[in-house]
Amino acid sequence: MIRTIEWNGDAVVMLDQRRLPAEEVYVTCRDYREVAEAIRTMVIRGAPAIGVAAAMGVALGMRQADPSRLDEEFEEVCRTLAATRPTAVNLFWAIERMRRVYQSARGITLGNIQATLLETALKMWEEDIQVNQLIGWNGAELLASGMTVLTHCNAGALATAGYGTALGVVRAAVAAGKKIEVFADETRPFLQGARLTAWELMKDGIPVTIITDNMAGHFLKSGRIGCVIVGADRITANGDVANKIGTYSLAVLARENQVPFYVAAPISTIDLSLASGEEIPIEERPAEEVTHVFGVRIAPEGVAVRNPAFDVTPHRYVTAIITERGVARPPYAESLAQLAG
Repeated sequence: MIRTIEWNGDAVVMLDQRRLPAEEVYVTCRDYREVAEAIRTMVIRGAPAIGVAAAMGVALGMRQADPSRLDEEFEEVCRTLAATRPTAVNLFWAIERMRRVYQSARGITLGNIQATLLETALKMWEEDIQVNQLIGWNGAELLASGMTVLTHCNAGALATAGYGTALGVVRAAVAAGKKIEVFADETRPFLQGARLTAWELMKDGIPVTIITDNMAGHFLKSGRIGCVIVGADRITANGDVANKIGTYSLAVLARENQVPFYVAAPISTIDLSLASGEEIPIEERPAEEVTHVFGVRIAPEGVAVRNPAFDVTPHRYVTAIITERGVARPPYAESLAQLAG
């Protein structure tokens, strides 16, 4: 299994996803600020993986905390990690889970508090892999042998602690003996599809073809694509889905061509506190991601740039949402509440 993130002694070790597919390089984070910087700069990315990284960052930060100001340092660690990326709800879910553990552990020795926080972070790492496998098996039933799946960005092992969400569905279907092929949108401007999805599927021996984002409509219209499966960074109570920029366009094209559009995500990605996608904060990334490709400028100096990292797909375009507890279908206000409850 691809080692996306691991705890190693007194450090958090992450596969540097900015360097893939050319190099497999690991980054060692020795304090929580380095974990936060790794999240912010996309050394690690993908909502579930960010959540695990944040939990490990909290555990790491508290191992180095000043015992005389423990509460203040805990809050500072949480604030620093929470400020990295605003859209992925798993980040905040993980931090809040660590906060509950910390609050319940207050009154015991510092060593026991630190051990409990680390134990919780490692448990979240294990749980994420197990959850992804369940998502995979629940979603595999939706795929027929011989089907070509179109996906966007990377919702595979690299976006999680292991196995993957959208690609976990593909992996589970292949493990069940089905012949599945994947078309991967390159996913501009950060190219997660071309760099990451293609890399990990090729490692697994699953047939994959890269297409540019603006080819998706052509292949959906051609009848070549059996379904679309994407991941999610936040799903609201009504079933609206925030995911990598370009997902909304893909969903509209799928609807126009009568191709099922599936979202695969853990229950932790569902945010029942938000009624609709209109309330989701959308991260704006640096302009250089658009004006440059691998450090080479491709746009005129001084040109205005917008770079939202995510868009929101309205629930009416979503055929089903695949979770570890089952498959939710419309009306999502009812089915998601039942699964999340």
